[in-house]
Amino acid sequence: MADILGNMRKTHNCGELGIEDVGKEVILMGWVQRRRDHGGVIFVDFRDREGLTQIVFNPEENQAVHEKAHVIRSEFVLGVRGIIRKRPEGMINPKMKTGMIEVMVTELKILNTAQTPPFQIEDGIEVSETIRLQNRHIDLRRPKLSENIITRHKTSLTVRNYLNKHGFLDIETPFLTKSTPEGARDYLVPSRVNEGCFFALPQSPQLFKQLLMIGGFDRYYQIVRCFRDEDLRADRQPEFTQIDLEMSFVGEEDIMAIAEGMMEIVFKEVLGKDVKIPFNRLTYDVAMDKYGLDKPDLRFGLELTDISDIVKNTGFKVFADVVKKGGMVKALNAKGCADFSRKEIDDFTTFVAIYKAKGLAWIKVKENEWQSPIAKFFSDDEKEMMAKKINMEKDDLVLFVADRPQIVNEALGNLRNLIAEKKNLIDRNEFNFVWVTHFPLFEYDEAEQRYTSVHHPFTAPMEDDYQNLSDNPLAVKSRAYDLVLNGSEIGGGSIRIHDREIQEKIFSVLKMDKAEYENKFGFLLSALESGAPPHGGMAFGFDRLVMLLCGQPSIRDVIAFPKTQRAGCLLTDAPSKATPEQLNELSLRVVTQ
Repeated sequence: MADILGNMRKTHNCGELGIEDVGKEVILMGWVQRRRDHGGVIFVDFRDREGLTQIVFNPEENQAVHEKAHVIRSEFVLGVRGIIRKRPEGMINPKMKTGMIEVMVTELKILNTAQTPPFQIEDGIEVSETIRLQNRHIDLRRPKLSENIITRHKTSLTVRNYLNKHGFLDIETPFLTKSTPEGARDYLVPSRVNEGCFFALPQSPQLFKQLLMIGGFDRYYQIVRCFRDEDLRADRQPEFTQIDLEMSFVGEEDIMAIAEGMMEIVFKEVLGKDVKIPFNRLTYDVAMDKYGLDKPDLRFGLELTDISDIVKNTGFKVFADVVKKGGMVKALNAKGCADFSRKEIDDFTTFVAIYKAKGLAWIKVKENEWQSPIAKFFSDDEKEMMAKKINMEKDDLVLFVADRPQIVNEALGNLRNLIAEKKNLIDRNEFNFVWVTHFPLFEYDEAEQRYTSVHHPFTAPMEDDYQNLSDNPLAVKSRAYDLVLNGSEIGGGSIRIHDREIQEKIFSVLKMDKAEYENKFGFLLSALESGAPPHGGMAFGFDRLVMLLCGQPSIRDVIAFPKTQRAGCLLTDAPSKATPEQLNELSLRVVTQ
């Protein structure tokens, strides 16, 4: 069979050649980035995944090859043989990694032609994401996106090497499993063999990794695909990847130490950056009190202050009434930000409404007065106490929200991040890690009128809080921990329940009766009675971690073939309708709502 490559086999990548290679014969293969004809001499920027090299077709050097090169256009696929030479004086390109040299082509093979691409294969292009995703195979050729995918590979390799060296075993767990929904909706897969039955795609390998601990594999990891049928946004996908790990005979400190060591080597190997370990720690309560969110960005200040005690009897009824009803009033002191206009403050009011805040009060601190519609409602004593507690100084802008604690914290916590963005308070070169610990074990769902797990129902409670499980579940703290980087949660985990009695008690608090939890989790409860060791672990959002390493705003920019916010693939037009024959085989019928 004829081989289109003939005697050509690539010897080098386009981005690796330098002045030390002058005089070498090389064979390069890749794509035409751009073609320029300068008075008969044809210059081509030649590209592969490693970068660009200038190749030259000179009629005085090789007339036949030069004539053949006249048909070359953008994105043609070529194989070239040639001699590396130093570029002439005045033609060196310092912005190009290979800008000191060029390749004088002595042999050319046109391996394929190409239609004009729908957009330029360059960074910084103005083209809609829809067009890019429809042509993802072309978009992947852009340098930044290609670099992101390579960074993803390097991160994966570094993680595997680190965990292997620390005694972890890479063990696969099933993709077709039992539906045990305790978080987002499951993706269901109909079984042809078992008519009327369905598998579920795993939201995580949580139960299987616990079973592996019970099976005696005391250190497990997996870089694994997970699936959740949930509403999407920039940092969510219906299918995503996580670094999953579990350990036996450990406590929180052991798992945190492994995680910190992994982050240290990832940032060193992938970015060449040193991160300081151990990372800072915040309890959940402190994080919510100071920053309003359980994933605080600590690269800047702007802490929140609870002033409920000062305003509970104030003449400003909006504040006083909220406190009397069990709510709270918090202040965000945007230091030195009194230059925000009234229009901008109105925009902030619209912003906090996204988080269900009913309003946003404000005070601008001037030289000898407070400029604000609400200033007149406070007594001199209240003003003095507020100024001291909030640390109010000249040119500060203080913003207030009064409501239920969850609304106040979420509204001001997100407003804090927005103001930091607007005022350029964030050091983009800083990577600030923090552990958030001692989360509540439960929260109360008003709509369903029951308690739900903050993390998942297999999270162990703090032993000192066992007595509160029956009478005061909201007071129970968990042995859970999240790792936050620059305001993004990149990982989370917990010490797990390894005792059947405690696990059944948790199910009871969640209003599961015995029949329900035996049906969903009977296999786990049985395993817990067979000699389950104390164990715990965590999972890192791999896509989100790579997104932060690459400095990208969306995980779609670090996934080769991502889905849209409607959970579709524009490249392949998935999902698509099944044929009647396929549905019949599965004993399914589609009912239009």
